[in-house]
Amino acid sequence: MTLAQLIPLLLQVSVGLVVFAVGLQSAPGDLTYLLRRPGLLVRSVLSMNVVMPLIAAGIAAGLHLRPEVETALVLLAVSPVPPILPSKEAKAGGNVSYAIGLLVLAGTLAILFVPFSVMAIAKLFGHAVSVPVGLVARIVGVSVLAPLIAGTLLGRVAPGLAARIAKPLSMIGTIVLALGAVVLLAGSWHALTGAAGQFTIVAVFAFVLLSLVVGHVLGGPAEHDRTVLALSTASRHPGVALAVAGAIAEDKQALSAAVMLAFLVSIVATVPYTKWRQRARAAVR
Repeated sequence: MTLAQLIPLLLQVSVGLVVFAVGLQSAPGDLTYLLRRPGLLVRSVLSMNVVMPLIAAGIAAGLHLRPEVETALVLLAVSPVPPILPSKEAKAGGNVSYAIGLLVLAGTLAILFVPFSVMAIAKLFGHAVSVPVGLVARIVGVSVLAPLIAGTLLGRVAPGLAARIAKPLSMIGTIVLALGAVVLLAGSWHALTGAAGQFTIVAVFAFVLLSLVVGHVLGGPAEHDRTVLALSTASRHPGVALAVAGAIAEDKQALSAAVMLAFLVSIVATVPYTKWRQRARAAVR
């Protein structure tokens, strides 16, 4: 097995470990949290699956960006929540039960929503694009649903074991994920820098800031819910976006580089909001 084949495999395993650890620490009812709160569920879907794809399409249509950057914004906008986000949201003072419930909801909806949204938005721009449902289902199942459900089940059957192994597994997964990401970025640095230009960074920052505002407003009156929905609206699953890019693009390298660049910029752009929510949480204590 070559290094190019090993790194993606390590990234998948590390993400699975982090999500499995989240499941180990989940409370009863977390996975179905949103099903018992229809108002919050509707606002979550509206924020993530309606408003932000429309904003991404508007940015793509209104700004003179490179075609691969326009497509990257749309792909990230329709992708589900990244698997490691609940841990970040918890540190920012977010509602953990809501974060886990939203992870499940977004992942499940993505199986049909991503192919439909990509097809519909592409049609608006005069293109015919088809995304296999099975492709999205496989990625969401492996990186989100399967490890989360497995961790939750083990946590119910053996709570003592789950409490002992959750933190070490999460730490191992995070370290391996960070190392794998560094290696992957180093190998694609030239392509990433090539994707920057023509207001690409500004456009992505604008997209993320609008996402944070939309999620924060639609999060409702509870501050810890606002934190979760804002970060979930602004942060999307790069694995799904990259897989769809590989399925629809003629120039796969250029589009994949644009997706990674937009994803990295979104991480940086959400830092001030995260710090603000942490300070707000500390002030309440």
